[in-house]
Amino acid sequence: MAVRECLPIFTAGMRKVLKHLLLATGLLALGHAYAQDTTKRPSAAPAPVRRDSVRPERRKSDIYRETFKRVHRKFDSTLFTSVNNPTTSDYAEDLERVYEMLSRVPVVIESFTKLSDIDAHLDLEDSALNILKGRLSQNDRSLNIRNLQMYNTLLDALNANVKDYTKTLNHYDTTLDGVRKSISGLRKDTLMLQIFRDTALKDTFRLQLQQLKDKWKQVDSLVSTNDQLINALKSEASGHTITISDLLYRVDQALKAVGSKAFGKERRYLWEPRSSTGAGYSARSMAASVKDEQQLARFYFANNRNARFWLLFTGLVFFGWVWFNFRSLKRKDRLQAVENYQFAFISPYPIAGSLVFIGCLAPLFDLHAPAIYIESIEFLLIIVVTFILKKHLSRPLFLGWCIFLILFLLLPVIRILGLPLFLQRWAEFIVDGVSLAFSLLYLFGKRRMTGQRRIIYAAAGLYALFNLLAIVCNLFGRVSLSQIFGATAVYAFAQTVSLAVFVKLVIEAFLLQIVASRVRKGYPETFDLALVSKSIRRFALLLAIILWLIVFSTNLNLFDTLNDWLKDFFGAPREIGSFSFTLGGLVLFLVIIWLANFLQRFIAYFFGDTGDDAAMDDKGQRSRLLITRLVLLVGGFLLAVAASGLSVDRITVILGALGVGVGLGLQNIVNNFVSGIILIFDRPVRIGDTVEIGDKRGRVKEIGIRSSTLLTEEGAEVIIPNGDVLSNHVVNWTLSNNNVRIVISFTIEKPKSPDAIGIDKIKEIVKHHPNVLDRRDPEVIVNTASSKTEEIKVYFWIRDITKTAYTTGEIKTSIYRHLDENGIVVT
Repeated sequence: MAVRECLPIFTAGMRKVLKHLLLATGLLALGHAYAQDTTKRPSAAPAPVRRDSVRPERRKSDIYRETFKRVHRKFDSTLFTSVNNPTTSDYAEDLERVYEMLSRVPVVIESFTKLSDIDAHLDLEDSALNILKGRLSQNDRSLNIRNLQMYNTLLDALNANVKDYTKTLNHYDTTLDGVRKSISGLRKDTLMLQIFRDTALKDTFRLQLQQLKDKWKQVDSLVSTNDQLINALKSEASGHTITISDLLYRVDQALKAVGSKAFGKERRYLWEPRSSTGAGYSARSMAASVKDEQQLARFYFANNRNARFWLLFTGLVFFGWVWFNFRSLKRKDRLQAVENYQFAFISPYPIAGSLVFIGCLAPLFDLHAPAIYIESIEFLLIIVVTFILKKHLSRPLFLGWCIFLILFLLLPVIRILGLPLFLQRWAEFIVDGVSLAFSLLYLFGKRRMTGQRRIIYAAAGLYALFNLLAIVCNLFGRVSLSQIFGATAVYAFAQTVSLAVFVKLVIEAFLLQIVASRVRKGYPETFDLALVSKSIRRFALLLAIILWLIVFSTNLNLFDTLNDWLKDFFGAPREIGSFSFTLGGLVLFLVIIWLANFLQRFIAYFFGDTGDDAAMDDKGQRSRLLITRLVLLVGGFLLAVAASGLSVDRITVILGALGVGVGLGLQNIVNNFVSGIILIFDRPVRIGDTVEIGDKRGRVKEIGIRSSTLLTEEGAEVIIPNGDVLSNHVVNWTLSNNNVRIVISFTIEKPKSPDAIGIDKIKEIVKHHPNVLDRRDPEVIVNTASSKTEEIKVYFWIRDITKTAYTTGEIKTSIYRHLDENGIVVT
């Protein structure tokens, strides 16, 4: 009942509140509308409103309805719109923006720095291609395999250059297209269009428009000029690509033709009379051909200067290496340290040695160099070797070497003279015959070489054999084979002698490095020379054999053929189940692993550590070398995996199989490997420490990946697995220092007076020994052993535990002498 009574009262109250709210809203709307009307008609004065003019009979609801209609009519969306007309500053900012954009165009075009170089290079390459076209013409019969191979290499280099030019030109063209699009976008700029349409705006910005016009002319000229130049260069590069492709095809065909005809009869027999068909070719001057070859050689060198730069850089490094070691010995006044080694090929200023080093390594840096370059390098190398051998050969052998040098020079002279072909063949026949007789004389005659190494005999035998083959081929019209065998005979023998000097150079340079490093670090100068020389000689001989084979196969014109065959053989993919691999990747993997192992074994030679006991006291260096070896092994393995092309998922499979192997039977090996790494980095035991491991005592000689070596006082080398080192209790006598306390005991007959022992004198004897630690005073204790004897114990600290026996013996002798002088009997 209470709710029903209160409900009408609540409803009436809400109606009154709503009426008052509507009234207030209507009054506010009327006031706003009235204000709008008065602002629109400011000249008309408002009519006065009288209270009696309002009709009282008008209802309030009509007033509310009229008010809301008027408010709805006055509310329009245009009240919220604003029109911003551009001002003078807007036009000025737009002009400034356009000018800045045009000013950036020359900066962009200035970045095209390679256009002039590309233009010049294309012109040079165009002349080279014209020469190649002439040399590869069907009427030119003076080509040999070496020329064709050099042309092939040169065309490959030209092809790579053209690809680089095209890539650069395309980049420039793309950049220029972006500039053109930015400039064309200015035509859609409404503010700029307004300026040009409005006369008043033109007059306002007359000065700015004139500057903009000048800048526009400059930019338009730059864009147009560079666009034409880029298009012209692209067209020229495209033409070169087509020409190079055609010439490469012709060179390949010529190589096949020369290879197939080399074993056939190319010319008449040497004893046959000349025919009239060959007169034209015989009478032809070779000057133009030699000139063309020289131009191609210059162009070849210009395009392959990086290889020669690195070759010269290697020679400078070798020179600086040897010079620095001699200089360090001179500064320490220890040049006599190398006198016992009798270095014959290196000196404090190894100019000749560096030239031999460069000349022997030249084939590795340029495998397809022109004949002129190879002959020049060999000539320089032989001249330098001649000056070196003058001091080491007997007079008959040196005379024979000079004769060989003259015969070597005759071959390029015959070619450069430009003789007709029949005269050239007779000249080569005579030179080859003299060379054969010369080689047989020094092999089997009275002047035969005695006491020389077998490698020199082998080289002389090859020299005789290939000269004989050259003579036979020349007689029967196989001119190409005759030239190949003659050049091979000369270069093989010269390269053999030069590489023999090269091996000695490398050995002596390494020995000098070891001696200089030992002197700088204060190690003993003497070491096991035979063992170190043997290790270095193996490496130098391996490198020399590789260099000799490269030169030998190149002179026989087999290098490219062998190279292509090896690439096909080792690069062909092979599959075992789902596993795919190449022999080349496998061989590369093994070679890099071998090199990493070789480096980690012999890198200590650079720091004077030959594995003897002299470097064991330098614990810091041995530890650094150990870490360096570990880094080399791990880095070599990762590099080998990356270079071999093995995918990561394949390695994961291998590691998974390795994990299974570890679980089955490799626990001890992995345990020792991990323990070795812990020993390297945690360093509870260092190389050179005196330790006790189990029942073994000695100095740590080596910490390897799998095991450590302990050198006992008796000289025995105890090999302990690294896992046993970490699992056993280790007593390290030299972990923080090399000091150790020594006790010396004496049993004497009891003296009449206690002062007769001379305790102070004994302390003074101990203190004066150089290996006794100064900061700790020695102690002397006298105990009664029996009614007739006493025991003297002397306690003292020595500096170096490795000299314990030596120090103890000297101090004992001095104390015995002191007691004897005082009349004390030692029992």
